[in-house]
Formats: sequence, structure tokens, C-alpha cells
Amino acid sequence: MSTTSNDLSETSKGNAPDSSANGGPAQTAKAVAGNVGNVANEAVARLPEATQVTRQAVEDANRAIQGGSDEALMAGTTLSVGLALGLLLGGANRLLVILALIPAAAMGFTLLDRSQSGRGSASAKRS
Repeated sequence: MSTTSNDLSETSKGNAPDSSANGGPAQTAKAVAGNVGNVANEAVARLPEATQVTRQAVEDANRAIQGGSDEALMAGTTLSVGLALGLLLGGANRLLVILALIPAAAMGFTLLDRSQSGRGSASAKRS
């Protein structure tokens, strides 16, 4: 009699004593697999939109970098490298350090291209 009252009290708390009463692990796995499939299908459906938005953001960033002055690009490059070094010394994940170096690389390559093609500012040409 005491085991029946314990089973009832566990069931009322939300702890089912036997998993076969609610379909078992196979039913749970099937439901989870169905949910994962639905989420994957939704993600695939949104992929072209995400690609287009990302491409537009990269083009906007490139336009801003190309239109920036040499001084602003130097400051941005220095700031990005400093942030990456701070993350590295602080023990951050390496992926975050690499992500912090992406803008530094973009601005640095733009500065390098300007100095090689002679399109730099007057202060950069005097140096």
C-alpha cells in the first residue's frame, strides 16, 4: 500500500516512475527528431535571405572602408589589433580573436593598396 502512495506522489510531482507510461524513450527520440527536422527545414528556407543580407552588409562595410581617410583607417586598424591582442591576452576563445582581426585585415589591406597605388593622403605621401 505504501508503494502505491509513493508512486502516486511521484506522478503528481511530475516525476513519472516508469517512462513506458508516456511513450518511452523511442517516442521521445522520434518527437525530438521531428522537431530537429522542422527547425532544419526552416533554417534552409531562410538561408537565401540571410545570404543576401550578409552580402549587403559586407558591401556596405567595404564602401565605408574605401571612403574613409587614411587616418581613420589607421586608427581603426590599430583599435582592432589592440582589441584582438587584449582578447588573446585575456584568454578569450581563439575564434573571437580571429573575428576581431577581420576588420583590421580589411582596413590594413586597404591602406596597403592605397600606399602602393599612390592614392594615399598628402600626409602619407610625405612620410
